[in-house]
Amino acid sequence: MTTPDPAPLAPLPRIAALDFLRGCAVLGILAINITGFWGPQLASLSPALPRLDGPGLTWFVISYLLFDGKMRGLFTLLFGASMVLFAQSVERRGLSPDTMQVRRLLWLLVFGYLHYALLWWGDILFAYALCGMLALALRRLDPLPLLAIGVPVLVLAHAFDALAALPAIAGEQRVLAGIGTPADRAAVADIAARVAQSLAADARVLHAGWIESVGLRTLVTPAFPLTATLNTFSETFPLMLIGMALFKSGFFTARWPRAAMLGLALGGVVLGGAASVALALWADRSGWPAQLTFAVTTDMAALPRLAMTLGYAAALLLAWPALARRAPGRALAAAGRCAFTNYLGTSLIMSALFCGWGAGLGWGNAHAVPRGSLPLFVILGWAIMLAWPQAWLARFGQGPLERLWRRLTFAGVIRSADGAG
Repeated sequence: MTTPDPAPLAPLPRIAALDFLRGCAVLGILAINITGFWGPQLASLSPALPRLDGPGLTWFVISYLLFDGKMRGLFTLLFGASMVLFAQSVERRGLSPDTMQVRRLLWLLVFGYLHYALLWWGDILFAYALCGMLALALRRLDPLPLLAIGVPVLVLAHAFDALAALPAIAGEQRVLAGIGTPADRAAVADIAARVAQSLAADARVLHAGWIESVGLRTLVTPAFPLTATLNTFSETFPLMLIGMALFKSGFFTARWPRAAMLGLALGGVVLGGAASVALALWADRSGWPAQLTFAVTTDMAALPRLAMTLGYAAALLLAWPALARRAPGRALAAAGRCAFTNYLGTSLIMSALFCGWGAGLGWGNAHAVPRGSLPLFVILGWAIMLAWPQAWLARFGQGPLERLWRRLTFAGVIRSADGAG
């Protein structure tokens, strides 16, 4: 189907606050992803893997408390909001929002799998595309029904898994105390063996040349993005619904009362932060054993992460009017408008720095840097993500991958895709 109008309709006004939040989120995501670029997958979940050291532990705790799950959560909320905004834009063109959104998500699925296959295991785009397909079916619901679905899915799924982990944690604690039963010791030995197997598999990919690493991901673990989607579904899908609900309620467009925004900002950050500190202290006093650590950094952290994600979003929106005309605010908003390019671009840069086919600075390589030095690479990545977008946008209006994604989405449907909202 094509539209007879050869000229693009005027796009909806950009919501600059969304760009600002997206810029903060994509920078914050790097603070978590950096460990996955540097080392094995499980290093993102435990400071004791591949080994425990003081500076590395300090960085892990800082990133766990401030960034882990919160920045990805913020990015996911914004993805849900953008689905509503995109639908409004294409409806103004007389196009089917559902059809165009499916096209958009299918191309995102392709980008996500290529990201995984060619560069890195930690892609989130594939999961966004699949979860977005399901969220699309619910996009016409009002805010309250969206929240009534999203919040219970997130809370109940993670609460159930957290409760299910308690017996294994108790058995691990008994083994550490020297009073474990044979079954307890067998369970601890089993998880240790599985951890060792995971580390060995990741080391093989991390140390390989580029062609070999692509082969290992696509031939040995070709379904990993689908498995990762299933593992993160109970977080990604409900957060998209919550993002849709917040957008429809006016949360992102300054329609909430200031008192409500302040209450959410303060309550979310304080309560979520306090719970995160308590979980970190529990794991630290136990010596970061595997069962406890994995539970503390995944399912048990879900509610504190949600609280802090919402608190961060409210606090940043309150700060935006004061930052909108200042250099930091403009730089972050521009980085957010180019978030797709920044996200994939940092994967390319960091993979080239840490992988065996590049500079080999990652764990186990000849020139490996210690885990405690990773904040320096985060700062480097932030500098790159902030440095180029304003000049690029002033000349081209969109980030390079944003433009490609849009053109692919609208190819054969409308003669000029550049003006789509």
